[in-house]
Amino acid sequence: MEFEIISGYRKNDALRTSFNKLAEKTFGLSFEGWYRSGYWNDKYIPYSIVTDGNVIANVSVNLIDCSVGGCERHYIQLGTVMTDEAYRNQGLSRRLMDKIFADHPDADGFFLFANDEVLNFYPKFGFKKADEFRYRTAISTDKPAAVSKIPMKSSEDFAEFIKIKKSHTSRSPVKPDTDDLLMFYLTQFMQECVYRINDTDVYVIAEQEGDHLTVFDILSNNAVDPAEICKCFGSEIKNVSFGFIPDNTAGLEKYLYKEEDTTFFVLGETISGDLEKILSFPALVHA
Repeated sequence: MEFEIISGYRKNDALRTSFNKLAEKTFGLSFEGWYRSGYWNDKYIPYSIVTDGNVIANVSVNLIDCSVGGCERHYIQLGTVMTDEAYRNQGLSRRLMDKIFADHPDADGFFLFANDEVLNFYPKFGFKKADEFRYRTAISTDKPAAVSKIPMKSSEDFAEFIKIKKSHTSRSPVKPDTDDLLMFYLTQFMQECVYRINDTDVYVIAEQEGDHLTVFDILSNNAVDPAEICKCFGSEIKNVSFGFIPDNTAGLEKYLYKEEDTTFFVLGETISGDLEKILSFPALVHA
């Protein structure tokens, strides 16, 4: 049986459909809505092994450009690693990894988030486990909620939000150029998670579960106190965790973050050194 490595085929309907079928089978998700909304661009590049027109294995490249301490970085995140169960244990993922490394020799570093069941695979390529740190805090207020949801239901809503984001500053010292990945979440799973703080020009991407609020970004052209912004979600909120590193961490608790069944790996001296400054990548950069 002949295997062929094909990459960057998002506009090929047949291959994209096959890719989505494998993703649905493996992870229970499809990239089709993201594609049709127009936010799957050339920064997300599936590298797939194809036989008889079918995608049977894949490792995707996510081009992550950002500034760290005034230095421009070009990282690569690897994700959507999957092999059809009928073709496993044949070295297909290794072939894809070797091809990706050959195609991207000038990257400033690679990173990925691995399921615990494959922890022995990535060190074979030089990847090392790395720690992620985030911030959290307890809050208390007797004031009612003072936030309004921003509609995220239509292509017009999506375009309007992108305008808002581009005209505001993320209150994070790390600003990755990853609006495409952000919209993977906001056009599908997190349509109810975009807010404006009433009577202000501050926008927040956040998810509430009971008395806990997870904040993924704060957009404001003026400096803000993250804890005070979170109090605007009302008296029900008692605890806040941040899925990004705020540029103002005064009064916040730094902690070692560990996601269940997930291990963070990095490859490269530059990215390893940068992690000491940036602590972790924003949650909505994860693919």
